[in-house]
Formats: sequence, C-alpha cells, structure tokens
Amino acid sequence: MLITRKDKAIEPFESPSGELIYEMIGRPKHLGDTIKHSLGYVVIPPGCSSALHYHPEAEETYYILKGNAKILINGKEHHLSAGDAVLINPPEHHQIFTKGQRDLEFIVVCAPAWEPNNSVYPDEDKE
Repeated sequence: MLITRKDKAIEPFESPSGELIYEMIGRPKHLGDTIKHSLGYVVIPPGCSSALHYHPEAEETYYILKGNAKILINGKEHHLSAGDAVLINPPEHHQIFTKGQRDLEFIVVCAPAWEPNNSVYPDEDKE
C-alpha cells in the first residue's frame, strides 16, 4: 500500500518545453513498484506545452483539473477544460498546450505503468 500527495513527490521532472511532471505512483520502488499503471500530476505554465510524443505500448488518460488546453492528437486539434478526460491510445502522437493565462493542471494515468523507454519523441529524430 502507498498513500501519497503531489507535495510529497520528489523533485518534479521539468521538461525542456516547460511542463512539470510530478510522478506520484509508478515503477520505482519508492512510488509503489507498480507494473499495471502509473499516476502523475502535471503542471504546464501559460505559454508552454508538452513535447510532441507517443507511447508504443501505454494507454494514457488525462483528466483536466484546472485551466484550459489545446491538445493535438494525430494532428487533429481538440480543446479541453476542467472536468474533461481524454484517452490517448498507443501509438497516437500527442501534444498538449496551455491556453490562457492560468497554469494547466491535470492528472495522467498510464497503463501499463510509464517508464522512460515508452515515450518516443519524433521531433528528436529530425535533429
């Protein structure tokens, strides 16, 4: 069993594009040693986004808590706000952007549990 909170997360991962990812439940032993799913809390400041990426294996669900977003899934634009949930199936290419002047905050669930080798960044191939 593990009980945790966002503010207990060890240093959030800050991506080059500005998003902060608080890994709360996942594969590392101190996060529960899960295999079938993981849970994170993501904060994206105004004017920032995630990097364009996809997951060869994991299904991913975002649940928007605060703010407004634009999400691109396989090049198609959708708009999200608090209370919306979006399922992203493998290998859909996706990128989420904050809209407006408030931080975008959302929960992300991955199944199976996220690990670094299950994220592919196609723009890195172009460099």
